[in-house]
Amino acid sequence: MALTGRTALLAALGSLPVGVLAPSWTGMLAVNAPLSLAILCDYALAAPVRTLRFTRSGDTSVRLGDSAEVQLTVTNTSSRRLRAHLRDAWPPSSWLTGTEQTASRHKLTIPSGERRRLTTVLRPTRRGDRQAERITVRSYGPLGLAARQGSHKVPWTVRVLPPFTSRKHLPSRLARLRELDGRTSVLIRGQGTEFDSLRDYVPGDDTRSIDWRATARQTTVAVRTWRPERDRHILVVLDTGRTSAGRVGDVPRLDAAMDAALLLTALASRAGDRVDLLAYDRRIRAQVQGRSAGDLLPAVVNALAPLEPELVETDARGLSATALHSAPRRSLIVLLTSLDAAPVEEGLLPVLPQLTKRHTVLVASVADPHIEQMSKTRGTVEAVYEAAAGTQAQAQRRRTAEQLQRHGVTVVDATPDNLAPALADAYLALKAAGRL
Repeated sequence: MALTGRTALLAALGSLPVGVLAPSWTGMLAVNAPLSLAILCDYALAAPVRTLRFTRSGDTSVRLGDSAEVQLTVTNTSSRRLRAHLRDAWPPSSWLTGTEQTASRHKLTIPSGERRRLTTVLRPTRRGDRQAERITVRSYGPLGLAARQGSHKVPWTVRVLPPFTSRKHLPSRLARLRELDGRTSVLIRGQGTEFDSLRDYVPGDDTRSIDWRATARQTTVAVRTWRPERDRHILVVLDTGRTSAGRVGDVPRLDAAMDAALLLTALASRAGDRVDLLAYDRRIRAQVQGRSAGDLLPAVVNALAPLEPELVETDARGLSATALHSAPRRSLIVLLTSLDAAPVEEGLLPVLPQLTKRHTVLVASVADPHIEQMSKTRGTVEAVYEAAAGTQAQAQRRRTAEQLQRHGVTVVDATPDNLAPALADAYLALKAAGRL
């Protein structure tokens, strides 16, 4: 039997999609036919959601701590005016805490056949790739009593790069590098350095630098000046195993190691050395090889951005074999790893002779400043126990470092804030001593 009048109206309303009707009106539909008719008309006049067209543009990368802007262009292809609320959804780590509601939601009105551009401002709180999720649109009728709702998938990816906070140390290290490189009056001689020029002897010069043949041809004593060799090969190896996941302060150890690797890469490339990157635990997680000086730092930053610690024990033999394959000729291998006794004694020490036989090895590790604070506490029984634990942990790290040094390894053990400049200083010291 056909439905007529009020029954037909209610049946039509019952067939509407869930969420179409404003919640405050649902209880009144059965008793107010004119209002129900108004709601139906309002729903019918709402612009359709499915026919909307979307395109994205804007930033594809941003440093951690900075803001990125992603533009979303909405085109209304229907014959009705669009009055809508829009939510541009991204992962929670794309925003500062508490700002998602205001940053991702937009109110817009678009006449038929026109388009509007919306800007979503992201401020990511973690490294890696942030991918856009669904766009949800709720299109209202002229009276705002009913709405159509639907979702669209419009892909876009923003890569969140490491912040590289240690770049503030780069100017001072470059000044020291210019001294080593002979662009100032300070020229240092060391084993394996390159001859630069002759000059007159000055009291205090190393007598081993005197060029006796040149002295015999002139009336003054001539000495050779030297400059550090260029085009040395440096392989930066990041241990991404379980120990790199430990947090020191507010950041994982891996992030502090990344920052140190970036400063060393920037400094060494300016020194004319070739730098490669390897991230490894049980397999290669990231690798940068054979890049020119101009492309090197952007390539390393991009490779490090999505890198995360893996909760597995690092395969030291695999790491050693991969490093030797990546450095076929004499190189400086910089290993950013943990100085915890067990991983070093059971993993690194057995394979270390393979590395030191052909290469200069430098091990850099992130120290926990809280342990030093613990070792200095006094006053209560609990504080004394904390001090004993802190002192024991420090002594264990020193013993581990001494074991590595006995194998000819240079060790850098510093807190997260000091690791990057300390590693840069160790590199400059090796260069000044002619050990590269």
